[in-house]
Amino acid sequence: MTPHATLAVIGFGTMGQAICQGLVETSALPPERILAADRHAHALQKQAKSLGITLTRDAAAAVRSAQIVLLCVKPRELGELLEGLQQEGALDHKPLVISIAAGVGLKFLEEHLPQGTPVIRAMPNTPCSVRCGMTVLSPGHAATEAHLGQARQFFEPLGRVMDLEEKHMDAVTGLSASGPAFIFVILEALAEGGVQCGLPRAVAIELAAQMTLGAASMVLQTGKHPAALKDEVTTPAGCTIAGLLALEDGRIRSVVARGIERATQVAAGLG
Repeated sequence: MTPHATLAVIGFGTMGQAICQGLVETSALPPERILAADRHAHALQKQAKSLGITLTRDAAAAVRSAQIVLLCVKPRELGELLEGLQQEGALDHKPLVISIAAGVGLKFLEEHLPQGTPVIRAMPNTPCSVRCGMTVLSPGHAATEAHLGQARQFFEPLGRVMDLEEKHMDAVTGLSASGPAFIFVILEALAEGGVQCGLPRAVAIELAAQMTLGAASMVLQTGKHPAALKDEVTTPAGCTIAGLLALEDGRIRSVVARGIERATQVAAGLG
């Protein structure tokens, strides 16, 4: 992404802050080129100031001067926001619009934007704030390969980026965007097991977190199926297979998979 581009971030909540933090800390975009807008701007000034970005309540003013507009508002607020921006003419210059609103399809976005506006639906996750995110992109009809390239450059400093057909976006939301919360629960449970066995809590949490990071990195770097990597750790009559059997007794595979399925179903209805 060109350093001269101006980005308007509409909605400075958890994801808006995570993306801005990643962009600023990786020097992907100078903070003076980022304009954020949120109806609760007064309460969020401390977070904006720490990143060196400008935060306002006036979304239209932020959008008018931006080449890229990132929509980070709640799905139910998106229609009213876009209608207001259109009425004020803030989108007349047809900037690249990227929406991270879960469950809100490209058809809806294109119907609420000036005709011909390039729009991309994106689904990042909160690890973007520590440059370990996962973002999936789906382009609208007016979005060219050049626009997709801009979006990739926008998210690549924050982690991995993947292009997928829009039909997969609800499942992406359930797995990738909701997934960090599921992993945090599993991490907490792993640490609790360590505490039960005598480890200090801080030590148990660090061991569990680093182990999870390492295991995930092995999957990504080796390209091996998780089951193959699991088998490499599992020696006959060893402690690992004993622990795995205890987890299987609790139907851990089914419970986790059903959690993703349920999150996907809810994501599909958010728009």
